[in-house]
Amino acid sequence: MRVLFASLASVGHTYPLIPLAIAARDAGHEVHFAAGPEVHPPLAAHGLRPFRPGDAFYEVYAEDLAPELARLRPDLVVHEWGLPGAAVAARRAGIPGLWHGFGRMYPEGIGLELPTRNAEVAGLPHLDIWPPSLQDRDFLATERRIELRPVAFSTPAPLPVSVRRAASRPLIYLTLGTAFGTPELFRTAVAGLAALDAEVVVAAGRVPLDQMGEVPDNVSVHPWVSQAELLPLVDLVVHHGGSGTTLGALAVGVPQVMLPQGADQFANADTLAAAGVAVRLLPDEVDAHAIAEQARRLLSGHDAHREAARLIAEEIAGLPSPAAVARLLPEYAAEQR
Repeated sequence: MRVLFASLASVGHTYPLIPLAIAARDAGHEVHFAAGPEVHPPLAAHGLRPFRPGDAFYEVYAEDLAPELARLRPDLVVHEWGLPGAAVAARRAGIPGLWHGFGRMYPEGIGLELPTRNAEVAGLPHLDIWPPSLQDRDFLATERRIELRPVAFSTPAPLPVSVRRAASRPLIYLTLGTAFGTPELFRTAVAGLAALDAEVVVAAGRVPLDQMGEVPDNVSVHPWVSQAELLPLVDLVVHHGGSGTTLGALAVGVPQVMLPQGADQFANADTLAAAGVAVRLLPDEVDAHAIAEQARRLLSGHDAHREAARLIAEEIAGLPSPAAVARLLPEYAAEQR
């Protein structure tokens, strides 16, 4: 079977699809991946045949993908939530399609069209990588979901030396993602976390390292870290609430201090805070002291957040693997014919 995956050209939208795409390839399916060129290197490295449809560099519209569907004639299109144009193009071409989530079903007003509100592609099943106990209740009640275990994916990078130093004291991972981090927020968070008896690994993303300010001895700052390799080793994650980092921390059962800045981050932080998995600091609550106090509490070892995080990790581990779902892709395609 020939399967076409399609996503927005960003880490947060492409990387959640890669584990299933790899599993589909390993199951013997011919896999192609439509996305802007920014995310082509990791796709090509895994033999996923990336290409840029039409003039797309970030978003793909129905008219961009239509000629490629005629050329490739896929048996199934897997399109992520942020790309309704791919869903529409597949439906118009008479090709079965599946939505692929990147996290919790997001609320209206974050700059993305809700896949559940597009009348032209209503009723398509959703590959849902978010733990059901934390998923949006309306989405659970009204949409057909195919549960899929989230598997962290990141490009390889050597683990920082500070990770090896952290064996005798807690390890904290600080990231603000690839779109919302600012030098000011990083400096505030570093100032708070550096006061703790812990090692702190910082992924600065697109914030230049020379704008991070003075870095104490127990803090190491890097443009990029392999989050998939680092997360199983950490004791606490302090982050922006992006779906990828949130899911990665949930999967390894690590408590979180969430500093939401925009997009779906506030909804993610609200959900995890209500479930007792994380603590949330809104922008007007953030200062170095508040971050330090919340991090210290979650590292104490006596907080209920750690037990709640462990239970969610068990829930995620029980979801069907990408390999199991990949074997069923022909059935899902046949159901729509």
